[in-house]
Amino acid sequence: MNIIKTKIPEVLVLEPEVFGDDRGFFLESYNQKTFEQLGLRKNFVQDNHSRSARNVLRGLHYQLGQPQGKLVRVVSGAIWDVAVDLRRSSPTCGQWVAEELSAENKRIFWIPEGFAHGFLVISDSADVLYKATDFYAPSCERSLLWNDSQLGISWPLSGEPLLSKKDRAGVPFSQAELFE
Repeated sequence: MNIIKTKIPEVLVLEPEVFGDDRGFFLESYNQKTFEQLGLRKNFVQDNHSRSARNVLRGLHYQLGQPQGKLVRVVSGAIWDVAVDLRRSSPTCGQWVAEELSAENKRIFWIPEGFAHGFLVISDSADVLYKATDFYAPSCERSLLWNDSQLGISWPLSGEPLLSKKDRAGVPFSQAELFE
């Protein structure tokens, strides 16, 4: 597995080895031993699958009290995947990184605990799979404002995003509850 570091050292892009022939392809999307060799000793407790249409923007979500690390990949379509550092003690607090994930490039995004996560669908539709290191806890969930000018996230939008009520009500970074 090839590891690509981002400007926030804890957030990684993983490129699995893909074995292809005229029948199709095979790849290993997760292997506990490989992950541990990378120094990422994580216990994943939940797998999630979402399908969204073009211009759907989900996020930026995080959980206080039960933070989730996420291992994100796309099996159909393409997304612009974003992680925002919310760790008060981090030198990169308030900074973000993004990566295009697609069925074609087969890249996997590792977003550790302490980050907000969101994505924009940039294809007609996208199926996103992600593993989480803790269970979904609605009472712990928070949402950052996706277009907060202080964060300055460059979303590759083609028109207005389709947002949930929860995501329209996200708070700006300056009012967000942060991790220590």
